[in-house]
Amino acid sequence: MAHEIEQFSDGTAAFVSAREDAWHALGTVTTSALTAEDAMRLAALDSWNVRLVGLNATELTADGATMLDVPSHRATVRTHPKTARPETLGVVGTDYVPVQNEEHAEFLNFLVDESGAHFETAGSLRGGRQVFLTMKLPQTLTIGTSDEVDLYIAAFNSHDGSSAFRIVVTPVRVVCANTLRASLRTAKSSYTVRHTSGARGRIAQARQALGLTFQYTEEFEKAAQRMLDAEMTTPMLRSVVEELWPVANSDSARKKTNQATRWTTIRNLFEQADTQAGIRGTAWAGYNAITEYANHVAPARGTSPDLKKAARAERVITGTADDVMERAFRLMAV
Repeated sequence: MAHEIEQFSDGTAAFVSAREDAWHALGTVTTSALTAEDAMRLAALDSWNVRLVGLNATELTADGATMLDVPSHRATVRTHPKTARPETLGVVGTDYVPVQNEEHAEFLNFLVDESGAHFETAGSLRGGRQVFLTMKLPQTLTIGTSDEVDLYIAAFNSHDGSSAFRIVVTPVRVVCANTLRASLRTAKSSYTVRHTSGARGRIAQARQALGLTFQYTEEFEKAAQRMLDAEMTTPMLRSVVEELWPVANSDSARKKTNQATRWTTIRNLFEQADTQAGIRGTAWAGYNAITEYANHVAPARGTSPDLKKAARAERVITGTADDVMERAFRLMAV
């Protein structure tokens, strides 16, 4: 399937959302704010008991099978949320320490008490190998006089050793649900914790450090305001797009056709889309045209419109398009 949100044989999906919009295409949708307990239960993330199990290898020879120990690695195993049977998630080193989904939620739940945030989405990807939770913060940024940007905290964890425990602060433009990831020199927007023996203690430290990342929102608002004050013409936007997605003279005709199609789409978003009304002709509109394309319009794999929508929703949740958006921000924030 095009998307990797975990789905079960009973027809349910490991995903929950407190609202239904361009981010969300699968799972349970609620009409009220989620607590940590709600998020864990409705997204089937509770009671996994992720643990390490010793590994063996089997050598087959003419004399039969020989079992060999693999002392330098362990398998990560969970209790499947539907069948209650053990299930292997990945292979990790001996220093790997699992961070349970409950610890993941507990970390974010701390922020509820501190800031008044509430859980917005939660889910499992790639058969339980990666999980995510997001929270919506109570404060809203206003760019100019009316362009509102909500703030979210998203936390990602892997159970197969493919990535660290990561927390990011993510602005989302209300009018089109654009995730506006930006790379700012003077403010951190993320915190990463490796899965080692000190992981749990560093998650506790992250609770304090994350407070410093809210400087990021102040810097983002200032940079966005500068983009709103800066004029941008269509040729100026095109030069940014060509730098983000360069195509060399030696590239195939198909790549050049894709480049032309991409540019036409972004130009139409910039010049005509209702989502740019009120900010048209500015660098802020240009940046939003690029992020709207990256989040919601760029081609996605899938054999049906619903599967393509799900793939795009996952792209936003997991931050697949972050690199493009951050590079666009650096090019356009003057």
